[in-house]
Formats: sequence, C-alpha cells, structure tokens
Amino acid sequence: MRQTFLTAIVLGVALLSCGEKKKVRAATPPHPVARAAAPTAFFEETGMASWYGHPYHGRASASGEIYDMEQMTAAHRTLPFGAQIRVHNLSNEKTVDVRITDRGPFIDGRIIDLSHAAARSIGLIGPGVAKVRLEMISAPAALAPGYYGVQVGAFKVRENAERLRREMETQHGSCKMVLRAGEPPLWRVLVGREPTIDGANALAQRLRQEKTGQAFVVRIDAAPSGTF
Repeated sequence: MRQTFLTAIVLGVALLSCGEKKKVRAATPPHPVARAAAPTAFFEETGMASWYGHPYHGRASASGEIYDMEQMTAAHRTLPFGAQIRVHNLSNEKTVDVRITDRGPFIDGRIIDLSHAAARSIGLIGPGVAKVRLEMISAPAALAPGYYGVQVGAFKVRENAERLRREMETQHGSCKMVLRAGEPPLWRVLVGREPTIDGANALAQRLRQEKTGQAFVVRIDAAPSGTF
C-alpha cells in the first residue's frame, strides 16, 4: 500500500513537471521579431510627373550614363541610381517600369522626370505632366554612398548661381554648385551635406522659413558630375 502511494506521488510530480515545460515553450517572446518589407512596399510616392528629351538626349546624365530618351529611364531627386521604379499614371491607369539614371526634376511640385519613351507609353507626352504613383520594384544590389542636400536655386547664368552660393555659404556653411549640362546649361545651388534624408528635410524646412525661394531635398551622389 505504501509503495503504491509513493508511486502515485512520483507520477504526479512528473506530470506537473511536463506541464510546466510546455508552458515555458509556449511563452510569448519578450521582443517581437521584425520582418523585412516586401520589395514593392518600402518606397511609395505620389505626385506630379513630367518628361524630358532634347536638349539632354545624348548627354551624360548625373549617373555618368549617356541619356537616351528612347530608353525606359527616369530622373529622381533622391532614389539611388539603378533603382527600378513602377510608375502609375493615375489619370488613365497606365503603368511603365523605369530605371533611375539621372537627377531631377528641378522644379517644385514634381517628383519624377520620365524619358520620352517612358512618357509616351503612359500617355504623358500630350499633357506634359500628370499625377502619378511611384512604387519600388527593386533597389540596386550595391548601393553607392551618398549624402543629401537642399536645392535653393537653379540658374542659366553662372554668375547668378555663384552669387547665391556665396550668400548661402556665409549663412549655412556647406554649399556647392552642380552643373546640369544642356542648351543652355543649368547651374544648381545646393546647401548642406546631411547623412540622412531626415536631416535634409529638417534643413529644407528651416530654409523655407527663411524664405529662400525653392527648397527641396536632393541626393548628393558620391561623385556627381559638374560639381564646383
């Protein structure tokens, strides 16, 4: 009888231990595990698109690649060169996939400049501008280092750009001119050299409060062409 009683106690303890182990394994981890976003989910932007052709056709783009207006390419202010972007024309539901090879557009209120071929494929040639939504398809495997600045002006006359550059340099330190080749050329004035886009956005906000005119964020690539 005593032996039976001891056996029952041992079995009870064993069953209790097994139950405790199961509870430990089922416990919720203290920190949730982050999951990578889907390839098309980590970038989306809505705004106005335009297109460009001559006089930039056949000239070196900001990436160093020769611009061919009949290829499916585009210019964006901050996306890395080589990024593949899907462009949705919201006025007619047409889409086109383009590769970022250039910087632009350098006009407030626009978010992307399409090549002639890309613009034609989504019905943009006639109206010239249209509201679009951009989605990232894929980013380049090797991302070139870059910084962000704020464009505060663009001039056809170099002396005018140089005058603004000196003024901005006195007030804000880092400031440079970047040449956009064309007929006529365009001299862009960029303020700041921020390691993050958030820092550049904050600088742009301060510049707008100072009423400097245009002030939008652009990527300063590791070796931009025509930098002075």
